[in-house]
Amino acid sequence: SRRCGLAAGRSYSGGGAYPSVSLTCPLPGVPKAVFAAAESRERFETRVTVLENGLRVASQNKFGQFCTVGILVNSGSRHEAKYLSGISHFLEKLAFSSTAQFGSKDEILLTLEKHGGICDCQASRDTIMYAVSADARGLDTVVNLLADVTLQPRLSDEEMEMTRMAIRFELEDLNMRPDPEPLLTEMIHAAAFRDNTVGLNRFCPVENTDKIDRAVLHSYLSSYYTPDRMVLAGVGIEHEHLVECARKYLLGVEPVWGSGQGRAVDKSVAQYTGGIIKVEKDMSDVSLGPTPIPELTHIMIGLESCSFLEDDFIPFAVLNMMMGGGGSFSAGGPGKGMFTRLYLNVLNRHHWMYNATSYHHSYEDTGLLCIHASADPKQVREMVEIITREFILMAGAVGEVELERAKTQLKSMLMMNLESRPVIFEDVGRQVLATNTRKLPHELCALISQVKPTDIKRVVTKMLHKKPAVAALGDLTDLPTYEHIQAALSSKDGRLPRLYRLFR
Repeated sequence: SRRCGLAAGRSYSGGGAYPSVSLTCPLPGVPKAVFAAAESRERFETRVTVLENGLRVASQNKFGQFCTVGILVNSGSRHEAKYLSGISHFLEKLAFSSTAQFGSKDEILLTLEKHGGICDCQASRDTIMYAVSADARGLDTVVNLLADVTLQPRLSDEEMEMTRMAIRFELEDLNMRPDPEPLLTEMIHAAAFRDNTVGLNRFCPVENTDKIDRAVLHSYLSSYYTPDRMVLAGVGIEHEHLVECARKYLLGVEPVWGSGQGRAVDKSVAQYTGGIIKVEKDMSDVSLGPTPIPELTHIMIGLESCSFLEDDFIPFAVLNMMMGGGGSFSAGGPGKGMFTRLYLNVLNRHHWMYNATSYHHSYEDTGLLCIHASADPKQVREMVEIITREFILMAGAVGEVELERAKTQLKSMLMMNLESRPVIFEDVGRQVLATNTRKLPHELCALISQVKPTDIKRVVTKMLHKKPAVAALGDLTDLPTYEHIQAALSSKDGRLPRLYRLFR
């Protein structure tokens, strides 16, 4: 038609006439384009296969050249009651060292470098995770490497000594940091679950570094590094290819510690105890320099919440988002999370408060909701009063606007985090390890949307019936007694003014 011929004589800035190719009519003989589209049935995104030895293989395909693959083990510091404390921390630092196939860590890194890969290992209270991100075309090499690192580590004397040095350095660094949040997290767990499961120390004590040897590690590994306690998870790869690699490298493999059974697996359920742990420490010279952080006393108060397997987990997550908080200066500038309760009720009203932040830790059998606050040592008494008041006010009226804002913020944070491939990998692995399946993002968003003010009030009321857990670090001269804190948290709204006078 005439319209399709318009471009033939059109001149362009190049000087000559453009070839007689129409920009509006399809080219003859060219097949119809098929455009990539997201799978509309999201429930088929995450696929899980259980191998004959009990190993679970979970994957989610995702567009892109790179993949993240790793092995997650149901093992962590909570399982060390019958062993020397710190084994999981030790294994984390030893990860990706020499194995049966690879003579050194450098050899492993060079192998990964050929596929543009990086590796990492992280140990938590309930999981150890070995992960590799690399070009998806190197999947065979990556799974072979992961299997060797997990089941065939050499644990040479030189590597053991280097690990001891790395742990000692990390412990020194933890005690010198201006931000004591990792230490306070350890203390609040130890206070809340005294001498059991998630209350056991996540970091290896200095006195245990020389006691942990190859025999101790082999004994622990034989108990907890078994196929039925493992998940091979991958994001960005075809499921069938991952299952094929799992069968090739993880099925029927004899671990370096042998096939004999170790000690019985610790299946203890977390026992919440509550209590207080205090560490008197001079914080006056923690941060030196031209703009030093002022001397502060840090308090963390927590109460038992619930397991991530319970229905109340979602209301607790919304409550934690509603409390929010942060430092007295927001790195994102005005407006970043400034509508949360700890900003509106605490940081905006009390200029001397340096920090007020809510945290929610959740595990397979328990959870802990806590608030971290810091201020000048002379203001500790008033700071504790303010934080206990915020816990009590959680059980009061919940505004519709603040609830909707918290739910929207939680959904936004969830979806934004799941834009990252390593985060999807960890989400897939942890969920399959705990439940053999995975709740997809749209399912979680639907559950978040259903949370009502009555749900928040119900979970808070249940939480306030427990004894508090308290962690205190710094100059504790003016810290109220544990009995006073407990009395304030177990009170009702009408009794608050009288109980607050206990602090004065």
